[in-house]
Amino acid sequence: MNTPKTFVKTDKDRLLSELFELLRIPSISADSAYAENVKEAASWLEKKLKAIGLKTVDIYQTSGHPIVYGETEQVAGRPTVLVYGHYDVQPPDP
Repeated sequence: MNTPKTFVKTDKDRLLSELFELLRIPSISADSAYAENVKEAASWLEKKLKAIGLKTVDIYQTSGHPIVYGETEQVAGRPTVLVYGHYDVQPPDP
């Protein structure tokens, strides 16, 4: 089994490539002109969560922007981890 440090070192180029792919989507949630891009970023994240093996991945539509939810099966004796993050970005101007 790889340690996290080994995993990052071995997969660094791929991980950075995927991160930059997401960052290229102009998902500026504060500007309604980018609403479709925010949906695109949500779909991108949904596909990646499925690709890494999460058993449940859903996009929930809201009155604002979509929420991406993913979960995997709980393993007895292993801790539960919650990761919360934003997939949208802020506009470049102040």
